[in-house]
Order: sequence, then C-alpha cells, then structure tokens
Amino acid sequence: MVGGYNRLVSLRNALGAAMAQIDEGLTRRAAAVEPLCGALREPLADEAGALEALRAAHGALQAASSALRARPSEPAVAQAWLRSEAAWSAALSRVRALVEQHPAVASQADVAPQLQVLADADARIGFARQLFNDAATAYDDALTLFPTSVLAWVYGFGSAGRL
Repeated sequence: MVGGYNRLVSLRNALGAAMAQIDEGLTRRAAAVEPLCGALREPLADEAGALEALRAAHGALQAASSALRARPSEPAVAQAWLRSEAAWSAALSRVRALVEQHPAVASQADVAPQLQVLADADARIGFARQLFNDAATAYDDALTLFPTSVLAWVYGFGSAGRL
C-alpha cells in the first residue's frame, strides 16, 4: 500500500516537473512579448487593438499557467490553460499577419529577432506539452491498476488533464 501511494505521488510529481519545462518556454515567450509590442507600437499604430489583444492573451495565459503550476493534475485547470493558449495563438497569428503585411516592419532589427524567439519558444512549449501529456497518461494509467485504484479513491487522486 505504501509503495502504491508513493508511486502515485511520484507520478503526480512528474506532472509538476513536466510543467516546469512548459514554464521555461513560457518564460522565454514572456521575455519577447513586451519588446515586440514596444517595437510594433509605432509602425502598427492603426492596429493597436491587435497588440492589446496580444498583451491581454499573454496575461491570461500567465494566470492560467500559474494555476496549472499549482495544480498540474487538475483537468479543469488544464482545460483553462488550453483555452488561454488558444487565445494567445489567435492573437499572435493576427500580429504576425499584420507584420507580414508590412515588409518594412518585418525587417526591423528589433522585430525579427523577437518573432524568432516566439517561434522557438512555441516549439519548446509544444515539446514540453507532449512530455506533460505523456506524464499525465502514465499517471492516469496507474490510477486504473489495482491496488493503486483503491488508494486513489481513498486519498482523492483524480485523473489528470491533457494539454
């Protein structure tokens, strides 16, 4: 029984470790958002709403990430993070499309590197999400096995969400 409980705790902790890798990508992304918005503020003054939407989506994603960091095995929290990530992706796609429509803006020395940092961070986050989902699958699989299924019920271990 002790071994089964320790296994569940270990697998749940693996979700936290996978979330730490997602956080690394989010940190890189966060470092690029403000400089990018600052660089685009003047050339895309007519599209200030797109930049504000990007900032708002980034703030919502940071809040959802904090919640997921605190409770990585909670499916509802994972779903909230997914919704925030989708809003972020939509806002970033809009900003990227605006930059592509203005070739002079895209070639600015302070815009292109920030867009590359965002692309690299998105790739890292995608890989980290896969690691998180693999950890969640291992955790959920352990919840279905005997005797850990009994321990999960007794101690309130629930299934994990996917990213």
